[in-house]
Amino acid sequence: VQLQASGGGLVQAGGSLILSCAASGRTFRSYNMGWFRQAPGKEREFVSGISGGGYTYYADSVKGRFTISRDNAKNTVYLQMNSLKPEDTAVYYCASGRSGTWTVTLEEYDYWGQGTLVTVSS
Repeated sequence: VQLQASGGGLVQAGGSLILSCAASGRTFRSYNMGWFRQAPGKEREFVSGISGGGYTYYADSVKGRFTISRDNAKNTVYLQMNSLKPEDTAVYYCASGRSGTWTVTLEEYDYWGQGTLVTVSS
């Protein structure tokens, strides 16, 4: 299984970015997909997820600003990030869950992309 994340970059506070994660090597539509992030000196934290059935869920810190979606025909999951804040600065990772059930638990994701850096300037 391979996950290729892209779309990171430098953006001013209040701006938007869209991250993409292309997956291969597994029946994409059957699995929960998630986005996590890790800021310098901090632990990796859950950001958003979408179950195999399309149920979406978010960390409180991004609720109302970020939107996750998936295109099963393209084996791709997206994270639309609006109203970005400096505290959103981090390396963002996409991950594939062990099943189709939604979860925020890092250990329940068994494959990870390489990460893409998002930097939000104030």
